[in-house]
Amino acid sequence: MRHFGHIAPEVRQRLFHQEPCEFTVDSSAQLLSAALGATLYSPATRPRLADDIVKQAGNGVVSMVLCLEDSIDDADVVAGEENLVRQFADLDSRAGVEPPLLFIRVRVPEQIPDLVRRLGDSARLLSGFVMPKFTEERGIPFLEALTAAEAESGRRLFAMPVLESPELLYRESRVDTLEGIARAVDKFRDRVLALRLGVTDFCSSYGLRRAPDMTAYDVQIVASVIADVVNMLGRADGTGFTVTGPVWEYFRVPERMFKPQLRQSPFLEVQAVELREKLIEHAMDGLLREISLDQANGLLGKTCIHPSHVLPVHALSVVSHEEFSDAQDILRPERGGGGVLRSAYTNKMNEVKPHRAWAERTLLRAEVFGVAGEDVGFVELLAAGIPG
Repeated sequence: MRHFGHIAPEVRQRLFHQEPCEFTVDSSAQLLSAALGATLYSPATRPRLADDIVKQAGNGVVSMVLCLEDSIDDADVVAGEENLVRQFADLDSRAGVEPPLLFIRVRVPEQIPDLVRRLGDSARLLSGFVMPKFTEERGIPFLEALTAAEAESGRRLFAMPVLESPELLYRESRVDTLEGIARAVDKFRDRVLALRLGVTDFCSSYGLRRAPDMTAYDVQIVASVIADVVNMLGRADGTGFTVTGPVWEYFRVPERMFKPQLRQSPFLEVQAVELREKLIEHAMDGLLREISLDQANGLLGKTCIHPSHVLPVHALSVVSHEEFSDAQDILRPERGGGGVLRSAYTNKMNEVKPHRAWAERTLLRAEVFGVAGEDVGFVELLAAGIPG
């Protein structure tokens, strides 16, 4: 699989200076954690789930979570488990079909080994499990269950803890909770693919819900948690993890209070005015702004609950030619001693030592999402990726 693999090769060649790489479920953890992109959630109870997965893969989705937790009723858990077993078997029987990276969101640790056993041979399609309301106390049993299931099945399985508990939100318990989470995930570092943020649960603790023309960063109590999570768990010194962006809840806006947040000129330049209007109509201008703020705050990838959100996440994850040029210059072997240089675009200073970690992360993102052509912007990437 690869990002933008659903568009024609000749279109990719025109759009990309460096095309996204190919990867598989067996690729390195470092590569997969960066490649998750827009992780699309789906209730595990959907009766045609296998068909849905194949369809979404054909539209550019590379990671999905099949949810047995908050997205389904408590009374439907058993039926959801049975449906997952059937749908995985269906997928496994389809010759030549390569599904996205598939994860199951469970409720309790005991579900992990039980589901792996029940999936049987089709567990080869499973990349891991999403663990809700993760703290040290609640999370360790999940991670131990994953390790046991991995040993029993002989399959590599990853964990994606969701950081969403009230203890993480409350000021008086936040640092202790983060320190506990850090101990837990460090102990199982090889199995933790990424940490996911449950912002909807954060808002719930205070009876809040952000409007479609506001981002998670406009809700200060949420923004403060994101900052502290990245501070303690997303460091670039080798101790950190990939932290993914929060879910965007909206896919249509009936009425606006504020002006749209998308400039007209990038769309006028490539004759894509209708695309801009469609994005605004479906609240995508707020989503695009939040994705940009995610990246500025150290997050990579995003939880998505609607297929229309996937392409914006991926389009804004592509490395620009300018970023790529700067990163390459900073990491040249002859720059090992440090120093300052003018960027190839002659519009900024690149300071070798302080910008090295940024450059390394940028080149990893360039590997999985590609590098845009010199004159290609996010509008062209969005337009090209929309399913025909």
